[in-house]
Amino acid sequence: MARPDRIRFSGRILYLTEDPALLKRQLAGEDLEYDPDRKLIDNISTDEITPGWVCFYYDETLGEFSMVGLRGAAFERNSLKNGGFDVIVSGKSKGCGSSRETAPYSEMTAGVQLVIAESIEKIYGQNSQNIGLLTSTDFGLLKRIAAGEEIPIEEFTNGLDPISADIVKAGGLFAYNKMRMAGEIQPRLPETKARPMTMVEKIIAKHAVVDAKAGTLGIEAVKPGDALFVRSDVRFSHEYVTPMADSLFRHGFGPDTAVSEPESVFTFRDHLTYLGDVMDEKKRAMGLLGHADGLAVTQEKFAARHGLKLYGEVEAGGSEAICHNAVIEDLALPGQVVTGTDSHTCMAGALGCFAFGVGSTDMANAWFTRDVRVRVPESVRFVLTGTLREGVSAKDVMLYILSQPFFRTSKGIGKVLEFAGEGVQKLPFDEQATLTNMAVEAGGFTGIIEPSEVVVDYLHEMRGLSKESIRERIVTSDPGAEYLEVFEYDLGDIPVMVATPGDPRNGVPLAELEGAAGEGVKIDIAYGGSCTGGKKADMDMYASVFREGLAKGLRVADGVRCYIQFGSQHIRRYAEEQGYVEIFEKAGVSLINPSCGACINAGPGASSGPSDVSVSAINRNFPGRSGPGQVYLASPLTVAASALAGRVVGPEDVLGAQTAA
Repeated sequence: MARPDRIRFSGRILYLTEDPALLKRQLAGEDLEYDPDRKLIDNISTDEITPGWVCFYYDETLGEFSMVGLRGAAFERNSLKNGGFDVIVSGKSKGCGSSRETAPYSEMTAGVQLVIAESIEKIYGQNSQNIGLLTSTDFGLLKRIAAGEEIPIEEFTNGLDPISADIVKAGGLFAYNKMRMAGEIQPRLPETKARPMTMVEKIIAKHAVVDAKAGTLGIEAVKPGDALFVRSDVRFSHEYVTPMADSLFRHGFGPDTAVSEPESVFTFRDHLTYLGDVMDEKKRAMGLLGHADGLAVTQEKFAARHGLKLYGEVEAGGSEAICHNAVIEDLALPGQVVTGTDSHTCMAGALGCFAFGVGSTDMANAWFTRDVRVRVPESVRFVLTGTLREGVSAKDVMLYILSQPFFRTSKGIGKVLEFAGEGVQKLPFDEQATLTNMAVEAGGFTGIIEPSEVVVDYLHEMRGLSKESIRERIVTSDPGAEYLEVFEYDLGDIPVMVATPGDPRNGVPLAELEGAAGEGVKIDIAYGGSCTGGKKADMDMYASVFREGLAKGLRVADGVRCYIQFGSQHIRRYAEEQGYVEIFEKAGVSLINPSCGACINAGPGASSGPSDVSVSAINRNFPGRSGPGQVYLASPLTVAASALAGRVVGPEDVLGAQTAA
């Protein structure tokens, strides 16, 4: 194995404390002893570890900027790297948010060898294993490390499946795969006997790689905890990640190696197309705009070199589509395995796919092998009954679910969220996609919905596929399938929700949201867009509010900047055909072509200062995610109503009780 059997950490230990002064003292050279009563920062997102602009780098330069986005502004360039830290310690849910591998890579290239946290998010943890960064949830290691004890490697593989344990021992996924392909490691297939299985378990079993060289797939059954490789049907990446993965691919497999089955690999120029409109002069002076533009150029060359489909920029500005919208419109089908270099890949679960985000190393390997490693996750079933009340949408449902103790206590990390029941099946397809898209905000592995005739009709209309061929692909959970938990919600009981700044799990009923002098929370920005909030059904909701507002003589409130951004060119054409574009423009809304944009602080609609307050239809509001301001998450209906009112309100508050959803 590449790693030694025992490891001694000779550097310092950094405790990411909630006390900014104490954190700064450590960065200045003071060492702390472990204190179990010391409050550590929870929910440190990958957006804080490597803010969007840091991701314009994809080499060891990342180590210079690690943690510069952490709340409290204690870290500056090289603060972590110059501190001599071997170990970094935090609270619950380390590495939540985006699947960007730049986050753990920045920590590792800043000198960190071990990350300890109360709980570690699934994608962040897997990315760490892939690059050779050790992780643990055992705080008992801290005194042993401080005492200079050599720690057995097994302390970092406890609880891992055999494949993950071997990857840790090998020092990373590339080292492991080299031994695997050389026959030095032969992962054992699960020997699980036939059993009732969930949708995801059945898809995994069907796609299990039995013999990588022969290309044989499929085993009888799997159960939670089984480890194996699965064959991907769709692989995609975007310009934020493709260059780093390409570099890893060429380094790991050789400069002349070709991507396997390029017809199932797709690239997207969808994240940074509007970056030049919002980048400040300080970052321009650092040369970051050039770095960002270089990512797109590198991806374009990669796609051309391997003959890959590139969803690129359009002449009018923006992109052809946000990757997740294009995947459900053009690419994925029920029963498939879909992997993408973005955490919101899970959106395709609305089609009945097993769809999940991976990091750069996983994708680089998948380009060659088509395989991605999976530890079969446990599933949590959400049975939705009844009908949504007027003014309530799928976004409210997810903000409500995410606010429940199961997710706020990190129990949802790494779980499949399976949505079922007549309530979900009655929702329009785009609203179903909102549920699966936001499954990852709970730290979930993915979300999935058993396709109904709603999906059959959608794929028939979008792609001209025969309805029977679509139905033949549908995978359903078996009667008697096992679930970690089963929750049942009557949709009629769910109120209009808002997530307060800092975390999508901070959901509260809108009626309980208070502002200064009881006037509600005043806003500067109302943003409707992103993969979550830029679909056709979202356009229907925005238009319903603005149409009625115009009829009552209302426009976007003075002092409020309101934006609507389309998820794809197909969605834009739909809005034009429905007459929505004219409604939006008359109401004072600024319209933006497809791009991730404000959702990742890379386009119009992002905040420019810490005093800015936004109400947004995006999927996450971790600190710094959409600029330095405060972001309230809400449904398209609430975003549009708030734009008219100048404060966070629902349609009833500004238009009366008859507003149509």
